[in-house]
Amino acid sequence: MGLHPKAIDLSLGRIERLLAALGNPERHLPPVIHIAGTNGKGSLVAYLDAILAAAGYRSHVYTSPHLVRFAERIRLGGTMIDEAHLCDVLLECERANEGAPITFFEITTAAAFLAFARSPADAVILETGLGGRLDATNLIARPLVTAITPVSIDHVDFLGGTIEGIAAEKAGILKPGVAAVIGPQPEAVDAVIAARALDVGAPLLRAGIDWRTAPDQDRWRFSGLGLDAQFPRPALLGRHQIDNAATAVACTTCFDGFAIGRDAITEGLVTAVQPARLQRLTRGPLVDGAGGDAELWLDGGHNPAAGAVLAAAAADYWADRPLDLVIGMMGNKDHEGFLRPLAGRVRRARAVAIPGQPNGADPDVLADAARHAGLAEAAPAPDIDAAVRALSDGGPCRILICGSLYLAGEVLRDNG
Repeated sequence: MGLHPKAIDLSLGRIERLLAALGNPERHLPPVIHIAGTNGKGSLVAYLDAILAAAGYRSHVYTSPHLVRFAERIRLGGTMIDEAHLCDVLLECERANEGAPITFFEITTAAAFLAFARSPADAVILETGLGGRLDATNLIARPLVTAITPVSIDHVDFLGGTIEGIAAEKAGILKPGVAAVIGPQPEAVDAVIAARALDVGAPLLRAGIDWRTAPDQDRWRFSGLGLDAQFPRPALLGRHQIDNAATAVACTTCFDGFAIGRDAITEGLVTAVQPARLQRLTRGPLVDGAGGDAELWLDGGHNPAAGAVLAAAAADYWADRPLDLVIGMMGNKDHEGFLRPLAGRVRRARAVAIPGQPNGADPDVLADAARHAGLAEAAPAPDIDAAVRALSDGGPCRILICGSLYLAGEVLRDNG
């Protein structure tokens, strides 16, 4: 069975049929935390996983896409599923499917449910793949809690080109009587989610309404939902991470049957790890090739909201030396929208192809988009190594490799 087809077909009929053939493992899971959103899903997963571990609980985690190894998508009790176990559950799913039409994500999700149902744990953290309403993960009848991180424009080929339409897809994970924790949202998104919650009978816990945050130097305050507490800055970099951390704290207030103290929350927030999100690279051939005067950073964000996050990070943390970009993006992304917020912060940019991605943006096209977005010195480069070498030849600088999780995965394969 091939593990890398790109077919996407949003519906639930195929996954429902396959799960029934497997004995409906999704009905035999520990309490499920179901997460949708455009940006911040991975960070929320990382915080919740770390908080639960700090409180002494064992969590299974399902995320996508993977960066380096396919097995990253399925973690059992804090450990990536081993290759033999992964092959076993995938083959079992393939046999049960009996050659019927199925997508890559659907059969992977079924395999995850199968592995989770057979391994003891206290909770499952389940991240949607695309959207929510018709996502293959959306077959949990009564999760412990649902959560929606910030929603913005992305995946317009599948979710539509309006933020209201995308919000409606994300809000499809809301369930009757199940609390829905909603991170900071544009007003239009809030309205769509509120209407869906009213329609299905899901109580909402909303950022800025039911809880608030207040940054204070190296700490921040969470107030609301019966909690008024200060926490250290989270381990993950960026001012937006306080919002993600606060969403995680809000989720813990819905963990009925769990004992989650403030010490566990604190430990989880300061120990959470998420590769390819404002990650400093400290070893590997790219670092060696850049020389000692260049810092290398990596981020997999790829939409306009992610570009704004990177611009804020540049303003907050990186004003001490010039910032250069190595950019690689998929062809169907909003290249100018992603790069425009960075225009005032970036000195030079080099555009590269993403290895192994035939649908990646052509470097010449991407460099042209960068110039249109306001990055005056932008040019194509033959590959990532050449781009880093070209940018690191002018004294101390900071080089950010960005624009795609696929690009980030290629970098981490040799420089993790």
